[in-house]
Amino acid sequence: MAGAAGTKTSSGTAAAGTGRRLVIVESPKKARMIAGFLGAGYVVESSFGHIRDLPKGADEIPAKYKGLPWARLGVNIDDHFDPLYVVPADKKAQIRKLKDLLKDADELYLATDEDREGEAIAWHLLDELKPKIPVKRMVFHEITPKAIQDAVGNARQINDALVDAQEARRILDRLYGYEVSPVLWKKVMPKLSAGRVQSVAIRMVVDRERERIAFRSASYWDLDATLDAGEGKTPRLFPSRLVSVDSRRIAQGRDFAPTGELKSQNTVHLDESTATALAAALRDSRFTVRSIESKPYTRKPYAPFRTTTLQQEAGRKLGMSASQTMQIAQRLYENGNITYMRTDSVTLSDTAITAARAQVRELYGASYLPDKPRVYTSKVKNAQEAHEAIRPAGEQFQTPAQTGLSGAEYRLYELIWMRTIASQMKDAAGNSVSIKIDAKASTGENVEFTSSGRVITFHGFLKAYVEGADDPSAETDDRETQIPDVAEGDVLPATEVIASGHETKPPSRFTEATLIAQLEEREIGRPSTYASILGTIQARGYVYKKGNALVPAWLAFAVVRLLEEHFTRLVDYAFTASMEDVLDDVAAGNQQREGVLGRFYFGDDDLEGLQSMVSDLGDIDAREMSTFPVGPPDSGIVVRVGRYGPYVEGPDETRANVPEDLPPDELTVDKARELLSQPSGVEVELGNTPDTGLKVVAKAGRFGPYVTEVLPEDAPKSAKPRTGSLLKSMTLDTVTLDDALKLLSLPRVVGKDPESGEEITAQNGRYGPYLKKGTDSRSLQTEDQIFDITLEEALKIYAEPKQRGRRAAAPPLKELGEDPESGKPVVVKEGRFGPYVTDGETNATLRKDDSVDTISLLRAAELLADKRARGPVKKTAKKSPAKKTAAKKTTAKKATTKKTAAKKSTAKKTTAKKTTTKAAAKKS
Repeated sequence: MAGAAGTKTSSGTAAAGTGRRLVIVESPKKARMIAGFLGAGYVVESSFGHIRDLPKGADEIPAKYKGLPWARLGVNIDDHFDPLYVVPADKKAQIRKLKDLLKDADELYLATDEDREGEAIAWHLLDELKPKIPVKRMVFHEITPKAIQDAVGNARQINDALVDAQEARRILDRLYGYEVSPVLWKKVMPKLSAGRVQSVAIRMVVDRERERIAFRSASYWDLDATLDAGEGKTPRLFPSRLVSVDSRRIAQGRDFAPTGELKSQNTVHLDESTATALAAALRDSRFTVRSIESKPYTRKPYAPFRTTTLQQEAGRKLGMSASQTMQIAQRLYENGNITYMRTDSVTLSDTAITAARAQVRELYGASYLPDKPRVYTSKVKNAQEAHEAIRPAGEQFQTPAQTGLSGAEYRLYELIWMRTIASQMKDAAGNSVSIKIDAKASTGENVEFTSSGRVITFHGFLKAYVEGADDPSAETDDRETQIPDVAEGDVLPATEVIASGHETKPPSRFTEATLIAQLEEREIGRPSTYASILGTIQARGYVYKKGNALVPAWLAFAVVRLLEEHFTRLVDYAFTASMEDVLDDVAAGNQQREGVLGRFYFGDDDLEGLQSMVSDLGDIDAREMSTFPVGPPDSGIVVRVGRYGPYVEGPDETRANVPEDLPPDELTVDKARELLSQPSGVEVELGNTPDTGLKVVAKAGRFGPYVTEVLPEDAPKSAKPRTGSLLKSMTLDTVTLDDALKLLSLPRVVGKDPESGEEITAQNGRYGPYLKKGTDSRSLQTEDQIFDITLEEALKIYAEPKQRGRRAAAPPLKELGEDPESGKPVVVKEGRFGPYVTDGETNATLRKDDSVDTISLLRAAELLADKRARGPVKKTAKKSPAKKTAAKKTTAKKATTKKTAAKKSTAKKTTAKKTTTKAAAKKS
């Protein structure tokens, strides 16, 4: 770490001042909030984030360093990994302003965030401003009057070890990116980037897609019986599932390997004919209760949020991306609504526990309050620095309605508030029941069915908060399933025995929430960086979203293959995780920054260094790195990653572009042959336009087949041919000149809105047909409407409320009949989280083992009845904050250590050298 005279002490020679204290924070909003709490005698100003960094390009390198072999890196690898820090052009004016303010101050408080990044910003400010007055480091994890006053009274020195850890991370990432990225430029595609954690995250997404490509589905069948418990029982009818035949367990999805084969031969694999025959043979059988097992059910509350759990839950419940969650949380923190949002800790302060327990008593009553406060400890390895969990700020928590928040900020605050309140409530309690039922088929088989249920007798914390699930078919903690009160030996007739078919499914793609969970589970990277990593891998085209799922582009496959084969250690999961341990050791003062960087870059007897990896690459076959077989080797078809995107190539070297939105696991041999039937570069001449005489051709393009005019060779450069994508009903083989002329005529003017005078047009877009009026677009249901919709029909569409991100309601997938309870027609529909059944009032998602093709009315009625029993999702009212009903939906940093004297002495030589380097850089 580069040094400065003020770094090692919190006092200096006081300059003649005005009795004012200068407080520097990162953001203007934070500055305004804190200034209001401190009052007269304090000037609070913002640094606008980082004020210095390694140079981002050649234009930022000071003249005296240009031409030096290490200048491109911004790190002198031969001189203690000495970094060259520069002040970006857009920060120089702010630095001048801070220096001017410093002239009139008697004391400087550096009040940047309390994590490593904030500690580094404080150190850079100190090193750049070079104050000659006493300097103090001020930290807090919430922006409230008491927290700020406490921070002023408990100021400390800058923690050099934390600064060293941040600097080591920054230099590691610079070395990785600047040394490995050029290899990708040469061997895969220009302008690509590699990153120490970013590349490993991409590998995770690619590995999951590889599993999906290799996956082979298996079909299996089972039986569901509906049993009659008799008159007076509640419920009278209840479901039971076949578990064994002649003491051998029935195979379920978990019993099959990804290859589609059974893992063990000790299970019974029912096919359609066997299952159907067995169902028929059981319809008149006696079903006898063999045993009943009842156990107490207890569920403890979830811990308060930390960064990653907040990102995951906001994704599940609110549909927010990780970056959106962090942006909104940042605003809530700076506004004084919540505590610091970058934390690994689940600990609550005594003040927070008292506030949470007070609200539990007020909103839910004393019966929901445990005798003793609940204390949570972090299970995250090397939880960073001493933060508190993410919670509502202050000594008394505001309910969501009391905050005055709205929109996304309200919803995220409500989530945090609910989770915090619920963490201090009593356990949920109840009973779980499992019933084993025997029957004998008319064909002689002895079978066993089982039914299970759960009744919650005391909801406890579930009254306030229920955690979401990544799998929409998974049971939530508040789900109840009633089983009638039956006794051993009871004979229960079957009203229905149904054979149901299922297919095993490939492993689910990662969502942002599940990828974050996987990164954290493998201890890769810091939770505070996950949002930016997810944003980067999507922004740079390695990964894209299909719904909520993260899909790797073929470009990601090429990059990961090159890194796996030639930089194996750099994308190894265990190695990347171990680097976090090393950086934590630096933060704790147990390892030296220079030693860590030296081993990573130069290597040692046991470890090859990065310098050697990039210097001794041998011959890398760039074409081979970007070539992947499609199907078995004898197909002769490959997909390649080219400069303009991926394309398939057949045995005869015919090529065709791969649509950018086609996931890799959907590029089958059949799909590839379909694409090759419309090869790239082949033009189908359709004729000439009657108005201009220009030739019209049909082509296969990067974004699908299209028609276009062919301009003459002497056409001006500014001239652009009309083009139009083919409709879904058209192919290159069937499109005609008349079709092409209709497409080239788009957009079609439908007419003008009589009220606004704006023109309404009908167009064909990437996501289908739509209307456009100014900036307001509305989806059309069919492609034919583009050409025949009238102005009157268009105005009717615009008169309806806009459904953001949604098309018109799709027809049901299946009609089942009338629900026995509501008497309304039950249908199966496709929803955001998969198929579900509905009677128009209640919706219930199909479970893992349910199938659209085989689901019966009885099974649908059971799902709907279960959903009704659980009750509607409760909403927190945004009015009347004093009412307890407002909470019914609802649930509602440790001090860093000083650097030791020993650490100071070991860094002395490096510090002196760095100071010289940076001082020279600033003069140039």
